Amino acid sequence: MELDPDDPRPPYQQVANALRAAILTKTFKPGEKLPSGPELSQRFGVARMTVQQAIRLLRDDGLVVSRQGSGVYVRERTQRPVDLRSHLERAFEQPNVTVDFAGFSGETLHGAITEPLDKIRDGRLRPESVSVRLLVPDPGKPWTLPARVDDLADSPAFRARAARIMQRHTLAVVDAVNELAELGLVPSASAQVRINPAVPLFKLYLINDQEAFFGYYPVQEHRLKLDGEETAIWDLMGKDATLFHHSGDGNEDSLASQFIRQSRMWFDSIWTTVGRDYEL
Repeated sequence: MELDPDDPRPPYQQVANALRAAILTKTFKPGEKLPSGPELSQRFGVARMTVQQAIRLLRDDGLVVSRQGSGVYVRERTQRPVDLRSHLERAFEQPNVTVDFAGFSGETLHGAITEPLDKIRDGRLRPESVSVRLLVPDPGKPWTLPARVDDLADSPAFRARAARIMQRHTLAVVDAVNELAELGLVPSASAQVRINPAVPLFKLYLINDQEAFFGYYPVQEHRLKLDGEETAIWDLMGKDATLFHHSGDGNEDSLASQFIRQSRMWFDSIWTTVGRDYEL
């Protein structure tokens, strides 16, 4: 399982591709636990961080799921209706790129958008403009979901934890996109994050006003340590959301075109009315 030194792809992509092939060929069977991070690091001869990046790619592709305190497992159902990453990468080949996201933390978008942004830095992609907008729930206000299992009450400790995750992923996207303009790699590049008072029960991606990706957040019990004690939370499981793809076909009356148009109207209405800039 050694990496090819002549392969131009980064090591984490090579590791991800090797594991992906093992999963799709059933070398690692559905429901099976993958080797631990240290074991994979030793097998491939790479750093732990490289393995973690590879696992993130597989998780974003819907091939594996991480279980806190247990490890990483192959999904029981590893085929998805859509591969967000590949569609997003193709979208960045167009002159003007727009990506709008509405959802919980932006973690999946962060993973999927990393590759095209890296290609811009390497000079392999040269769009004229890039615009990214992220719409996430306000962690400073009480939430109806996620909620404590015992009494369905809001958990300030959970919101504080969620805010850290949200900041890590959304602000990483903002910094990476805005840096493109600062370095002169793209004539026009901007990224913004806004918060809104409603907690989303779904995630939505709008890309170049030509494609929409939509998926529901399933609610599951999630036990984690908050304020020093184990707490059961009804959580929104974004990593388990199956995305469905709608692509405009040039016919304004088609179902896909109407879905994209209505999704755009909904996103813009939230963004321009109750949305507020995310200030740390």
